[in-house]
Amino acid sequence: MTSALTIRPARSDEYDEVARVWMESWVSTGLAEASNFLLANLRARVLREIEKGWSLYVPDDDGRIAAMLALHLPDRYLDQLFVAPDYQGQGLGRRLLGFTRKHLPDEIWLRCVRENDKAWRWYEREGFVFEREAVDPVTGFTMKYYRWKKQGAVR
Repeated sequence: MTSALTIRPARSDEYDEVARVWMESWVSTGLAEASNFLLANLRARVLREIEKGWSLYVPDDDGRIAAMLALHLPDRYLDQLFVAPDYQGQGLGRRLLGFTRKHLPDEIWLRCVRENDKAWRWYEREGFVFEREAVDPVTGFTMKYYRWKKQGAVR
């Protein structure tokens, strides 16, 4: 089902929909409840982060956004990868990670919430190595920091 999806840059008229997909996926972790307040915060954050250098991509399923992928290429940072609940468990996350590795072929950094064990266990299976934990001063969540490095890459 996900093979027909086209991964492309998000358009500015899609930012509200990207925020909705982000919220629904985040809520699916059990770490938050859906609310207008959360959605408004995510909408504002999408705009803020794009101004700060995000490259934002979406898998397009015939006009429907199936996930969001936010990269900060200069820092080799995978900032956000959230798959809409209807598309979870179909290999889309792995496909987005492959897309990320094409854009960041030598090294990728990321972080995820410690309580989101489904996510960090998946990243570990995908070859990411745990580096450290730290509390995010904005959210209060304890974050796990990970790094993937291509075999033989120098840095």
